[in-house]
Amino acid sequence: MKTNATLLILATCLLFSCAKNPESYLEHLEGYWEIDEVTLKNGSTKKYKYNDTIDFISLEDSLTGVRKKLKPNFMGTFETSKSSETFQIKIENDSVNMYYNTPFDSWKETVLFANKNQLKVINKNDAVFLYKRYIPLDIN
Repeated sequence: MKTNATLLILATCLLFSCAKNPESYLEHLEGYWEIDEVTLKNGSTKKYKYNDTIDFISLEDSLTGVRKKLKPNFMGTFETSKSSETFQIKIENDSVNMYYNTPFDSWKETVLFANKNQLKVINKNDAVFLYKRYIPLDIN
């Protein structure tokens, strides 16, 4: 009987330690991100060794944000266009969803994982984007 109780406690601990808390992803969304790899719906993967643009994500509050494409330069600053995409954040079915709406299109991205170094999202075409935190080039 003692073995059954031990197994039950162990199983409960494993269940709760493996359960994801999507709200914890929100604290890691902000910042500069570059694509590391993309896995398409058919399973093919493309690795990115170099990115000429990066994504900047800024949260305005807990439910809205802005995403901009930036082009890093050798001076340590960024070139950017005036355009940006705003998004709404919704926690749905244990997932963080980012809803975009522009004059040209509407789409949703689901955050699969986020920590201080990686961001993983899936888009409406079932392409999975793995981002890594952008680290500026140091030419000194």
